[in-house]
Amino acid sequence: MGYFAHAAQILIDFAVGVVVFLIVLRVLLQIVRANFYNPVCQFLYKVTNPLLMPLRRLIPSWRNIEFGGLLLAWLFSAIKLALIYTMFGQRLGLVGLAIMALADLADFVLVLYIGIVFVRVLLSFISVERSNPVVPLVYQLSEPLLRPLRTRLPAPGGLDFSPMLVILAILLARALLVAPLIDAGMRLAQAA
Repeated sequence: MGYFAHAAQILIDFAVGVVVFLIVLRVLLQIVRANFYNPVCQFLYKVTNPLLMPLRRLIPSWRNIEFGGLLLAWLFSAIKLALIYTMFGQRLGLVGLAIMALADLADFVLVLYIGIVFVRVLLSFISVERSNPVVPLVYQLSEPLLRPLRTRLPAPGGLDFSPMLVILAILLARALLVAPLIDAGMRLAQAA
C-alpha cells in the first residue's frame, strides 16, 4: 500500500466515520428518548435532517427506532468499504459487501458504546456541572446497559463493577459476533 493510498483510506474512514457517528448517535438518542431540547440533540437533528427526512417518508420508525437512519448508516458503511477496496484494485460481491457493511456498522456501534461507558466512568470520578448538555446524554445512553447489571451485582465497598462487565461483554461481542461476520463477508465478497 502506497503512502497516498493509505492517506486516502484515512480520509475516507474519517469522513464516513463522522457521518455515520452523527446518524447513529441520533438513532441511539431517539431510542433512549433523550430530551429533544438538549442543544446536542438540536445540533444532531439540524445536521442529519436533510439526509433522514426524505427516508422517513419511505421507511417509517417503529418504537422509537428510526430504521431509515440505520439503513443510511449501513449504506454509508458499504460505500466506505467499496471505495477502500476499489482503491486497492479489489472487486467485492454485493452480498459479501452487504454483510461486511453490517459487521462494520455493528463494530462501530460497539466501539461507540465502549467510549460512552468509559466517559460515564470518568464523569463519576470528576466533578462536572450537571447543566452541561453532554452529561445527561451520556447517562441516558449508558444506563440501559448498566442498570440491569447494577441491580444484580453486589457493590462491595460502594464500587460499581457494571461498567467493567459491560465493556468486557462488548469486547466479547466484537470477537465472537463481529469478527466472524466480517470473515464471512470477506469470503462471500471475494468469491464473487
